[in-house]
Amino acid sequence: MPLPRFHVDLPLQSGARLDLPAPIAHHALRVLRLRDGEEIVLFNGRGGQYPAQLEVDGRAAAAQLGTHDSREAELPGRIVLAQAIPSGDKMDWVVEKAVEVGAHAIQPLAAARSILKLSGERLEKRVQHWQRVAIAACEQCGRNRVPIVSAPLTPEQWLSRPVPDGSQRVFCDPDAEIRLTQWLGDLPAAPADLELLVGPEGGWSPEEYALATRHGVRAVRFGDRILRTETAGTALISALSAKLDWI
Repeated sequence: MPLPRFHVDLPLQSGARLDLPAPIAHHALRVLRLRDGEEIVLFNGRGGQYPAQLEVDGRAAAAQLGTHDSREAELPGRIVLAQAIPSGDKMDWVVEKAVEVGAHAIQPLAAARSILKLSGERLEKRVQHWQRVAIAACEQCGRNRVPIVSAPLTPEQWLSRPVPDGSQRVFCDPDAEIRLTQWLGDLPAAPADLELLVGPEGGWSPEEYALATRHGVRAVRFGDRILRTETAGTALISALSAKLDWI
């Protein structure tokens, strides 16, 4: 059975003894009901992980760190999911599953047809919440580098920024002339950098569609079924990773 994993936003060093922050101690002792002397794993998102032994003192806990383990669980290439913000709490599910299947980063988009409108303090708190969801997903799935969930941008802001050389950008359109697999096969070389745009429940507006096309984003068809917005990103990342032999 995998050892319990905890993300600690602190410097970690082999052989060090670390007092665990109160929220982590609470989760370890009260939620998971771990006991003194049990083995855990700590990581701080800066690469690798540390096996550690739990030391319990009442409601407080510390960890005695072992030797650094440099293992990583990242995809060989970089996939960024630019997801139009869906309604309700669906973005939590999007972030969690995108992290699990290997997304390098997640960029929320405030699309014209996004139902959920966020601003000010409410927006700031929601982005912080999504980042915590990403951390929890890393704890669960074994990733030691935490994908960044950025503050929302409009599609125009996202598409207007510079992109890395060789980066490929796509979005799904059920009426597109070319299938995703055919598009990949027609590329002169396998991409190492992919950006996937996923629209909201109501789809992209005509203006956003035209904007994406002007910026060189390729419309592709992903099968003959229309996926929910909260499903599309995870399905795309999984399909691309398998096709590119990244998993």
